Amino acid sequence: MKYRRLGKTELRVSIIGVGTWQFGGEWGKQFTQEEADAILDRASELGINLIDTAECYGDHLSEQFIGSYLSRRNRDQWVVATKFGHHFHERFTRTDNYSADDVVNQLDASLKALQTEYIDLYQFHSGPDAAFDNDSLWTVLDKQIQAGKIRHLGTSIGNNGNIHQTNASTEVGSQAIQVVYNRLDRVPEEEVFVSCERQDLGVLARVPLASGYLSGKYKPGAVFDATDVRHRHDKEITERKLKEVQRIQQEEVPAGVDMASWALAWCLKHPAVTAVIPGCKNPEQVTANARAAELTEDDHPQTWNR
Repeated sequence: MKYRRLGKTELRVSIIGVGTWQFGGEWGKQFTQEEADAILDRASELGINLIDTAECYGDHLSEQFIGSYLSRRNRDQWVVATKFGHHFHERFTRTDNYSADDVVNQLDASLKALQTEYIDLYQFHSGPDAAFDNDSLWTVLDKQIQAGKIRHLGTSIGNNGNIHQTNASTEVGSQAIQVVYNRLDRVPEEEVFVSCERQDLGVLARVPLASGYLSGKYKPGAVFDATDVRHRHDKEITERKLKEVQRIQQEEVPAGVDMASWALAWCLKHPAVTAVIPGCKNPEQVTANARAAELTEDDHPQTWNR
C-alpha cells in the first residue's frame, strides 16, 4: 500500500480507501455486521486505513456497521471520514438540513453510531452554496473542533465543477475536497483541481469506478434491480457510458490488467488526487481495489510506501 498526505490536515491516508455507501442498502444488497467486518478486516490487512461514510447511508446505518467494527478493533489505526447535511427517511429519500443547530445534532448522532469520541474528517455533504456560505455553520463547527469532536473539516461538493465552494475552502476552514472523478468524468480537472493544488487541499475522488461501470463487469444492455441506485440512472446515458467503457477497455487498458484496478490507478495519477474511495461488496473486491496501488507510480507528490 502507498500513502499520501491529505492536504493541510497532515493526515497520512492510504491512496485506496473504503467507500461505504453500499452498507446503507441502496446498492442492491443488505449487509450483515459479519459481512462489514470481513470487508474492513481485509482492508486493514492490505494496509488501507481510510474509511468514508455519511450520515445518510441508511439512517446512520453505514456508520453503525463501522462503529461496531471499530469498537472491537484499534480505532486509532483508522482515518474515519463522514458527512453532514442530510436526513435519511427511506431508500433513495432524504431531506436536507445544514442549520448550525441541526448539524450539531447530526454530529452527535454520527459519533454515537460510530462509537468514537472524534471524527477525523467531517464533510459538508453536497449542499447548495447558500448553505455553505452560512458563517454560523462554520463557527459552530469550529467550536466542535475545539471540543475535540472533530479533527478536520472537509467539503464533499455535490457538483463536481463547484469552484465557489472549492475556492472558499481555506476561508471557512475546510481542508479537503471530495469530488466525483473518474475516467468517464474529468470535469474537476478544469478548475477544481487547480484550486485544490493552490490551497494545498486534500482530494478524495469518489465514484472512481463510475458507479461500477468502469469495473468492466457490465456490458451495454445491462439491467439493474430496482433496489440498486443504478436502476434510477438515465438509461440512455447509462448505455452510452457502457459503450464508452467497452472502447476504453479495448483501447486504453493494457492486456492482462484488471480494468477496475487500472481505472483507480488512472485517477491516482493526477497530482491533485490524494486517494480514491471505491465501494466494495465483499473482501475480494477490496483486494482487487488495493491492486491499484501496484499500478501507481511513486513520483506523485507526497507518496510513501508502506
